Amino acid sequence: MTATDDSLSALMIELRPRLHRYCARMVGSVFEGEDVVQETLTKATEALASGSPVANIERWLFAIAHNTSLDALRRRKRQAEVPFNEESADEADSNSQIESWITTDASLAAIMQLPVIQRSAVILVDVLDYSVEETVHILDSTLPAVKAALHRGRTRLKHWSDVRQTERVTVPAEDISRLRAYADSFNARDFDTLRNLLAEDVKLDLVNRLRLTGRKDVSVYFGRYGERDDWKFSIGLAEDRLALFVSDLHDPTDTPTYVVLLDWRDGKIVNIQDFRWAPYVTNGLAYMTL
Repeated sequence: MTATDDSLSALMIELRPRLHRYCARMVGSVFEGEDVVQETLTKATEALASGSPVANIERWLFAIAHNTSLDALRRRKRQAEVPFNEESADEADSNSQIESWITTDASLAAIMQLPVIQRSAVILVDVLDYSVEETVHILDSTLPAVKAALHRGRTRLKHWSDVRQTERVTVPAEDISRLRAYADSFNARDFDTLRNLLAEDVKLDLVNRLRLTGRKDVSVYFGRYGERDDWKFSIGLAEDRLALFVSDLHDPTDTPTYVVLLDWRDGKIVNIQDFRWAPYVTNGLAYMTL
């Protein structure tokens, strides 16, 4: 199938949650994973505009996502590249008796311990249900290399499956109090107080929807929430950083449906990242309420 503007746009919307599941596990963060997804889709749009023919849009998008994830890892200098041909072709077949469900349940931290090729293989096959043959095309690799990577990745995750992280993150009490006051004001619909906390150069990223810059334009953000009566804000840790959790006001379990991140400077809010329109980001998110 040849890509068209309409087909690509529709597939971008449909595949975005799956692309995020892949990118988040590749870079070890649901938040950075969303940044990688946005970069992936930008690259795809630019490539399509150049007139480049695309035979299989889905496979093409995941190949771009894979390479963009690798670029992100290189920028962070957290992971040395592992050439695909370093995997031995003598490993057991990918249909081994090792339970593939371990990958699905593994934490992002555990998956991040795998070398890049192993990580890519287990995510594509065990999390996203691509065949080994499709994975070969996405990774531009060979069948023996992907089978070996899948076997080794599953083996390592099985070995680590009983390991639990015990480290606790220390957060300054003043930061907790400041965010709790923000949540309390939000729940009380005291939006004037919140508008007064905005820096003049504040930026809003309503992920997967729109971006605004400047206190005047961003102030309308609170008005949009004022039109709804089904939300409740609470605070906690998401990937070891303070975050706002938004849940259904009528849900007695207070299960977060999405998150909001704030950045501060000198007591003023300089950045708001709201994932209301990207609830898939909570998939795989390590969090705890406070």
